[in-house]
Amino acid sequence: MRIGIVGSGMIGGTLGTLFGRSGHQVALSNSRGPESLAALVEEIGSNARAMTVEDAASFGEVVVLAVPFRKPEALPPPESVDGKIVVDAMNAYAEGGVMDLGNSTSSEETAKRLPGARIVKAFNTMYYQRLQDEGRPETDLEDRLAIFVAGDDSEAKAVVSKLVGESGFAPVDTGSLREGGRRQQPGSPIYNVPIKPAEAREELARLA
Repeated sequence: MRIGIVGSGMIGGTLGTLFGRSGHQVALSNSRGPESLAALVEEIGSNARAMTVEDAASFGEVVVLAVPFRKPEALPPPESVDGKIVVDAMNAYAEGGVMDLGNSTSSEETAKRLPGARIVKAFNTMYYQRLQDEGRPETDLEDRLAIFVAGDDSEAKAVVSKLVGESGFAPVDTGSLREGGRRQQPGSPIYNVPIKPAEAREELARLA
């Protein structure tokens, strides 16, 4: 699969490495330009390349958003992701803490910014070093750490769940983009907590 990654910091760079090593073709991008990504591309290997944000978004069958939520200008042009699966790995942090979005969630706001995209919330609840070091693709799903997936498009969620599994983690569905996305926000009992699938499903049942 071709995967475009917008934002190549701690989360974006880690996901690029995981996906590239899983055999996917990865296009990395950031606000500083392709030249700044040479070392990361070399580290990942032949499955990786560096592009501009717009080109990476156009390249990807799946596009990952791993830029600061508070900087909407860092997102790709809406037309470059129209009809595509877009993984929202962002959280609504401002400089001083979590942003107050009122009755909305960060993924709902992202869906407004990219109205043609098939948004799936994922890879936003785990600290990057755990994501980098604690994937266990050789073990049964129930023995891995959970990564949560939310969205309104069941086919898109299935594709993202497969990427989660290939990365060495266990996908756990939290529900719709609105309610499931809310369960994944900072401050939730499942946010940034290392948890296996059975315990995760129990916790989600309590939150329902």
